[in-house]
Amino acid sequence: MPIYVTELTFLESFAKTYSIPVPRFIEGTARKSEIVKTLQDWKGEALVKPDILTGKRGKAGCIVSVNNGQEAFSQIKRIANTEINGKLPRSAYLVEKIPAQMEMFTAITYNSSYLQPSFTLSLEGGMDIEEIPEDKKITRPVDIFKGLDAYQVSEMLEKLDCEQKLISVLSRTIVSFWDMFISTGMITAEINPWRITPDGQPYACDFKATIDEANYKAKIPNFEFPDYPENSTAFAEEMNEWNISSHQGQAHVSDLGGKKILPILFGGGASTIITETLEILNGDPMFLSDFGGNPPYERMYGTAKICFDHKLPDAKLLLILGGKANNTFIDVTFQAIGDALKKFAEENGGLNIPVVIGRGGPRLAKGLISMKQILDYLKLPYIIFGPDTPVTLVAAYAAKLVNAINSEDVK
Repeated sequence: MPIYVTELTFLESFAKTYSIPVPRFIEGTARKSEIVKTLQDWKGEALVKPDILTGKRGKAGCIVSVNNGQEAFSQIKRIANTEINGKLPRSAYLVEKIPAQMEMFTAITYNSSYLQPSFTLSLEGGMDIEEIPEDKKITRPVDIFKGLDAYQVSEMLEKLDCEQKLISVLSRTIVSFWDMFISTGMITAEINPWRITPDGQPYACDFKATIDEANYKAKIPNFEFPDYPENSTAFAEEMNEWNISSHQGQAHVSDLGGKKILPILFGGGASTIITETLEILNGDPMFLSDFGGNPPYERMYGTAKICFDHKLPDAKLLLILGGKANNTFIDVTFQAIGDALKKFAEENGGLNIPVVIGRGGPRLAKGLISMKQILDYLKLPYIIFGPDTPVTLVAAYAAKLVNAINSEDVK
């Protein structure tokens, strides 16, 4: 499963190691007198944020501006105990408010369209990436062996009409961001926004990333990733018990509190990238899942049945998606998922939900035929993408479809 890296962990460890400029910060566990003095040193302005394993902190009202010690202390206590998207914070902290003449968006992710990492850059920072017009952002593949260099970044900045005097410092800083990404086993990383001060100094003012736990680079010497409080749901508890009941096939889930897409996903890194894509495009996935490892029929059937029993009544769309498998038999997993879907419909008096499918691997044709037969029997609308379609494009399609359905529901 992936390791999630929050902004506070980035501020405490990663930014310092890779010379990425960040605002000053202080943990909320500091004494009240320290917090008061810190605010004075920062000219009385700061932001209180939760250290939590979920996004949309600002939309949840949990990133707030404060300008005195008492207000900061009260907001730290409130935010440190506020649940967001079914998650609980580890703590809350203060960061310095950075004045800015402009903002910038950057993200790096492994992109199945290019079969290598890609780097996205925009001078429209602070917004969700889907809200940024296409002509205001650039995405480029990055050769994993050659890396990202300052010349490439400079070229992208020039195309986006960046001020000439800023290009050199921004290019060097972004290369440090790439160095951190490739050196630590990250599979996604986003800094949004970078705030560039009136005197031209960039600061990374928000951060999130995921690291592949299986990557040897994730074993950082003398460093342990922090533990976060569990707010386990009945679904997560049942799935955890089911997962440890057998070593045959993975049944990992992490509840995200979403309300739109029920994702049956395969393949660690691919699952994370799919989930990130859904979240960025407001697909609102219910959970992160990884159901690979060539599960036998009974294992996959039980996994799908638990997901359907807990989540399908509230879902707006079912997504069955994974990269091209090497040793997972697609016909076995698809037959099991289809039978579990059929069982749910029989027990609940029918079913009406669109299904989006994308997969590749051994015995794919046989698996697609069995899935098609069950979906036709259940009279469910569906669309199937072949193994040549990148998982990010399939996820983007599912997110746009579910949002179109949602807008029709509202009407």
